[in-house]
Amino acid sequence: MSNTASLKKDYQERIVPALTKEFEYKSVMQVPVLKKIVINQGLGIATADKKIIDVAITELTTITGQKAVATVSKKDISNFKLRRKMPIGVMVTLRREQMYEFLERLVRVALPRIRDFKGIESKLDGRGNYTLGIQEQIIFPEINIDNITKILGMNITFVTSAKTDEEGYALLREFGLPFKNAKKD
Repeated sequence: MSNTASLKKDYQERIVPALTKEFEYKSVMQVPVLKKIVINQGLGIATADKKIIDVAITELTTITGQKAVATVSKKDISNFKLRRKMPIGVMVTLRREQMYEFLERLVRVALPRIRDFKGIESKLDGRGNYTLGIQEQIIFPEINIDNITKILGMNITFVTSAKTDEEGYALLREFGLPFKNAKKD
């Protein structure tokens, strides 16, 4: 697992000093950290076909290296043929080593495989967190295209300890997320 150590080491040796300088922190404890990465697939189509959830769990587990869990509906919505506690999505929360490993694969391998890729949007949620929407799961090399029954998108949320969007943006930019209009000085 020397691969994961490299991104973590990079954070400690390069990113912390860079952000400390940029935001003039008094202590390294003020430097924002990446707390977790949450990968989520909303599968409303699963109300009609139960097998989609199983396929999605398998795929997400393969991509992240950690067991995915089904998310269930909270209430009945008759218009959507939805019953309470029906599985309607799949999610995985990555922390520590697995989080760094996934981030590295996402930045170095998966994102460059997107057709006509020009960078990702740089809109954060107001609290320093960022959600990246991906249309197709096939950008991940772990997914065998021959076994795909349905193209499924996913949301990848990067949860940071940053207090502001500027700090969160700077942290994720330093981690190598390819933002479209990178505000480099």
